[in-house]
Amino acid sequence: MPSVRVNDINLYYQIHGEGVPLVLIMGLRRNLEWWYRQIPSFSKAFRAIVFDNRGAGRSDKPEMEYSIPLFADDTAGLMDALGIPSAHILGISMGGYIAQELALGYPGKVRSLILGCTSCGGRRAVPMSEARMKIFTANKDLTPEEILRKDMDIYFSDRFIAAHPEMIREFVDVSLRYYQPREAFFRQFAACLGHDTADRLGGIKVPALIMAGDDDPLVPSENSLILKELLPHAKVSYFPNRRHCFFIEEAERFNREAVEFITSVEAAAKACPAVSRGVSGQGCNSTDTEE
Repeated sequence: MPSVRVNDINLYYQIHGEGVPLVLIMGLRRNLEWWYRQIPSFSKAFRAIVFDNRGAGRSDKPEMEYSIPLFADDTAGLMDALGIPSAHILGISMGGYIAQELALGYPGKVRSLILGCTSCGGRRAVPMSEARMKIFTANKDLTPEEILRKDMDIYFSDRFIAAHPEMIREFVDVSLRYYQPREAFFRQFAACLGHDTADRLGGIKVPALIMAGDDDPLVPSENSLILKELLPHAKVSYFPNRRHCFFIEEAERFNREAVEFITSVEAAAKACPAVSRGVSGQGCNSTDTEE
């Protein structure tokens, strides 16, 4: 299995395709299997690097305190181990938390950010409603598959669930692969609770694309507008009537917009080297994308 020693653990990873590097960072509990609708597309355009975060999938799950900065350190270490000095970074949910910390702690490694269904955390973030949280956490005596099916309306629109039972079955099968142990989940979840970048995001100078479903009960879509307010070079793309797994339900559009965004950033960087260093206003046209 392709794994590499990073910091104090072995990280499992895969590389698909060639060319401009794109590092994909998955969210809470999940592993690289959840990129099943992105890898075929991204591997045609980029060198797509996917991996299992500390505590998930086939990576090590040490019994210790986890944090979002620690996950960012792991990501930076993986890039170093693979000889990737910089890359475009795409993070989903908790992966978006990690992507933010990576850009703050290792700015030279980040060419651009794509943040999906995520938030800045802390006092500025809009949380899941209390009523939905009670349902989401009512998992006692349920099997992993029963938990997934109970929460399916968090992930997908009602219309999609009703119209595509075969895709829901595929989603369940994918989600059960290398399922995360209970204690590892709690360590990752505790790390999420400590996430807060609100007062620091102004320091991120690279272009950013924020994408979200506008009916996401897990990470409400208001969080995307807050991120746009805090990030100086960002735009928002909403997916109408889509929920937390909008990137799976609307994979074709999600993938297309991500490819177009990265391609445009690369073109701007070639035209103006300052852009590739996360610097704007240095005699080139700005890559700011405001809506």
